[in-house]
Parts: sequence; C-alpha cells; structure tokens
Amino acid sequence: MSDGFLVIDKPGGITSHDVVGKLRKVFGTRRVGHAGTLDPMATGVLVIGINNATRFLQYITEGKKRYIGTIRLGSSTVTDDREGEIVIKAPTEKILEISDAQISSGLAAMVGEISQRPSSVSAIKVDGKRAYDRVREGEIVELPARTVTIDEITIQNIERSDDGIDITIDVRCSAGTYIRAIARDLGDSLGVGGHLISLHRTEVTPFHVMDSVALESATPENLIPLLAVAQRIFPVRTIDFAERNELTFGRALSPSSFSGIGVAVFDHTVCALIENKPAGAQPIAVFITQQDLRNESVEE
Repeated sequence: MSDGFLVIDKPGGITSHDVVGKLRKVFGTRRVGHAGTLDPMATGVLVIGINNATRFLQYITEGKKRYIGTIRLGSSTVTDDREGEIVIKAPTEKILEISDAQISSGLAAMVGEISQRPSSVSAIKVDGKRAYDRVREGEIVELPARTVTIDEITIQNIERSDDGIDITIDVRCSAGTYIRAIARDLGDSLGVGGHLISLHRTEVTPFHVMDSVALESATPENLIPLLAVAQRIFPVRTIDFAERNELTFGRALSPSSFSGIGVAVFDHTVCALIENKPAGAQPIAVFITQQDLRNESVEE
C-alpha cells in the first residue's frame, strides 16, 4: 500500500474534487484527499494525501499560503472573479483618476490581522449547503466576516487598458484568506469596483510549486514519504520496540519532551500521530497494527 503526499500543479477548469477522483483511479484507493480547496479558475499547488497521509491533511490545511493573483479594477462581478456576471462598471474617467500610489495604499491597508468578509461564492457551508451552490441557484448570500492574517502583499505589475487596471500581486497569508475578497475590497475602497481575473497558488506550507507535478503525469514514484513531510510539520519522537507495541493497542506512551502534537517514529517509519497530555502521549492516529508486527517476525 502506497502512503505519502503528492503536490499537484492543478490546471484551471477543474475542481479540487476532480483531481482527487482522477488520483483515486491512478492509485487504486479511495483514501485520497486534499488540503485546501482551489476553485476551478485557480491553478497551482494542491496538496494530496494518499492512504495514511490523509490523516495529516487537516494540519497542512491550517498552514500559511502564498498566491500570485491579478486584480482588475473598474468592474465588480457577482462572484468577485472573472467567471461571474459584471454587476457594476465604473466610468472610464473615474478609473483613469486612480494613481499607482492609491493602489499601493489600498493594498497596504489590508496587511496584518484584518476582518475579511469571504466571497459569497465560496466553499463555506451555510445551513449545510455550500455558499457557491446557493449563489448559483439565485440566492443572495452574505457571509460573516472572519479574522485572517495577511503577512505581505507585493505589487508585481500594474497595467492599464481599456478594460480597466490590472494589478498582479504576490500574497503571503494565513489559511482562510480569500484573494477574491482582496480584489473586491480594493475595488470598493477606490470606488470603481474590482474582481480577480487569475489566481495561482505557489505555496502551501511546507510545500512549494517547485515540488509539484502535472496531474496527468502523477504516479506512485512521485510520492513524498510520510516521514519527510511529518518532520517538517511536527516535532519527532523516536520510540523503541516496546512503545511501538503499545501504540498498536491504542495505549498512551510516557509524556513527550515536546508539547502539543508530534509524530512517533520507529526505524525511520512514522507509526503514529501523538498528542502530549498530562496523562501521557495519547495516540491520535496509529499507522501500524499487531498484524504488521507479526509479519515482521515471520520475515525475520
């Protein structure tokens, strides 16, 4: 059984779930999941977990992200991106009045810990149903603002045309940040409307687009081992044979030297996710069984 991670460079025009569906066929397992959804329009880093690696995905989803996006000032859409119907278009003369300094100042105001209202067309559930499904059915959805952290916004390029002003930005941010919302809010603050016309995710900590492979060429040979990723996310506890045996029964180990969640490793193999508590290191997820130990004894 193959366990590990893939970093897929997701193409545009398909959903993150579409990627999972294709990889289930490639790897012959239903235990495939992803960390952090990308909209069909978006491209770039989509972290995939195969088999036991799926248990790590929630911790990767919570990590920092980095995006390259292009905002178009001068019009707003119902979806806050290029795929939605234009609902407001500013007069050309008003767009021409906007200076580079105003754009820079407007983006700088969003850096730091801010309250951001997610785009209505998002994967957030409202009464059990995705917000984007409600919008597509004609509902008006207003999602409550949430606190996010935007560490940095760097302007890479500003291009002016008859269609508006296109601003390419490099954004480092926390999980839960919507780049479409940055486009919308910048347009609102400048009084001309704004929406996102392209989005490429370049990082999901600790993965980078340089680690990625194309979806159509993904194979088991591309898998990144559990240990290689786990030790970049969590503290590592090296365990002995007796402790490994205890974990197969779901029993706690003696307290770890670190606080919080870590990984238990025996002979370069990740055996479990463990959480340090007053009563000891409690297993959250165990990746070995008594049968595995018996098989080892037979092989020896």
